[in-house]
Amino acid sequence: MSNEIIKTETAAKPLGAYPHARKVGKLLFLSGIGSRKATDNSIPGLELDANGNIIKYDIAAETHQCFANVKAVLEASGSSWDKIIDVTVFLTNMKKDFAIYNKIYAEYFTNVQACRTTVEVKSLPTPICIELKVIASLD
Repeated sequence: MSNEIIKTETAAKPLGAYPHARKVGKLLFLSGIGSRKATDNSIPGLELDANGNIIKYDIAAETHQCFANVKAVLEASGSSWDKIIDVTVFLTNMKKDFAIYNKIYAEYFTNVQACRTTVEVKSLPTPICIELKVIASLD
């Protein structure tokens, strides 16, 4: 059974000692992928105060960037968007953000029909408002 670690420059660098993804057999497991840009580590639509507290964020902009990062990791791994099997989505504000995120999700996943779980978390390791954990096929 194959077992390969995947790291890529086309998605934001991991924040710890873990890869972007790992191939095991015919499956690809992505680490949590957020909305930081690979080019400069910025978060689209985010405004922070002098103490690093969130003043404003844009769930739509972050969702699009998060999906772009997932796509980049999938492609760097030899998979693709249409091979996504399962998605776990972490939102930091379910009540405020779910409707917008869900609408954008439907645009990207109309033909994919991956299994999905969406949960609210108090915070994520950086001041992002969305993160995806993905399992995809390599076939």
